Order: sequence, then structure tokens, then C-alpha cells
Amino acid sequence: MSDIVTAGMVVIGDEILSGRTKDKNVGHLADMLTAVGIDLKQVRIVPDEQADIVEAVNALRARFDYVFTTGGIGPTHDDITADTIAAAFGVPCDYHPDAYPLLEAHYAARGIEFTEARKRMARTPQGASLIDNPVSVAPGFNIGNVYVMAGIPSVFQAMLDNVIPTLRTGAKLLSGSLICTLGEGTIGGPLGEIQKAFPETIIGSYPRFETSGPYTEIVVRSRSAEQRDAALAAVKEMLDSLGNGG
Repeated sequence: MSDIVTAGMVVIGDEILSGRTKDKNVGHLADMLTAVGIDLKQVRIVPDEQADIVEAVNALRARFDYVFTTGGIGPTHDDITADTIAAAFGVPCDYHPDAYPLLEAHYAARGIEFTEARKRMARTPQGASLIDNPVSVAPGFNIGNVYVMAGIPSVFQAMLDNVIPTLRTGAKLLSGSLICTLGEGTIGGPLGEIQKAFPETIIGSYPRFETSGPYTEIVVRSRSAEQRDAALAAVKEMLDSLGNGG
């Protein structure tokens, strides 16, 4: 079985914390990582403040195999992510030798002035590698185990598509589910005992409310098909004994 591979995420932006912008990137990253066997273990949302970003990035990169950041790599004064990631790694931040001519040519072809503000998008920490941006050209970058990408969902998703194939992946979680018509208060105790009996599984219960009435979906996840199936069987036996569906 492959090793377990873990990841953290730092969402950067005052606009996320104020509610002006609704985050759409966490769920997409979680879906993509789960699909390739990488566990997203923690997400932090931080303001456009260097100390907060440095603390979050350094904490997560020391703890997890990969860290993904979104936001703060645009042309405006509050786009400080490149400088902040450089500070986190203790290296200078300057124009990347490949990013600068890429952006210069892009704006020249469109007849748009390559202003000082636009030049900011060519700056990366020393030693960083670029992440291609097929949507709007301005690249993200990777340094160490940290991947720095745009906050705009369409751009983030396009960048992530280029990053995912380069990552070390782990064993994928296998899942199975059962439908329960009993209340969580009834099944909570027995379900907890089953979780203890099958520590290699993750058992979750998710209340649903449909026009036909409320029900609970019980999902069992494991990297072992044998453990998943055994836990599902135990859950079914428990539900049947309590009169599920009766």
C-alpha cells in the first residue's frame, strides 16, 4: 500500500474573511486531492497580513507533505503573497527570469502597457519554479513543498490541473454508504462503538432532508476494502437490530 500523503491549504484574502468574496477553491482542491489519494488535513483562512501568512505557511509546510495557497498574487498593493512566501523561506523576492519576459510579451501582443503594477505578477521567491496559467498567463509558483496559486477559481483550477500530475500520491480512500431512517440520537452510541472496533476506517453520519422525509446517510471510508466492508456489515447489523426501515 502506498504511503499516506497529506496536504494543508492557506486561503489568503481580507475579502474572504469579510464575506465580500465567497471561497470556491477549498472544495475543488479537496475533491482533486481525494481523487488522487492525498488527504487534505487542514485549511486556514488568513488576512492580507504578512505575519499571519508566514505563520500559517510555515506551520503547515512543516506538518504536511504539501501546502497550497490561493490569493494575493495579482498586481495591486495588497497582493503580498510572493513577498510573504519569500519571507517564510528566508529568501529574496525578485522578478523571475522566465515570468518577466512571458508577461512582457503578453501585454505587448495586446497593446497594453507593462506597468510597474503588472510587473509585480512576475515576482517570485528566489529559487521558485513557475506554475503555468493557461487562462490569464500570469503564473503561480512552487517553492519547496508550497504551491502558490491565484484566488480566481477558474485560474486556480487551471493551475491545479498542471500541479496535480507532479505530486506524489497515496492510497485512495475507498467508501461505501448505507441509508438510515433512524435519528442520530438513536444510532450515535452504537456507531461510535463500531468506529472504535474498526480504527482503520472513518465513519461519518450525514443527516439529509428531502421532501419524502428526513434520513441519515452513513458513510464508511478506508484505504482497505476489507476493513471498509467489515465495518459496513457491522453498521448494517446494528441498524437492523434497531429496526432501521421498519
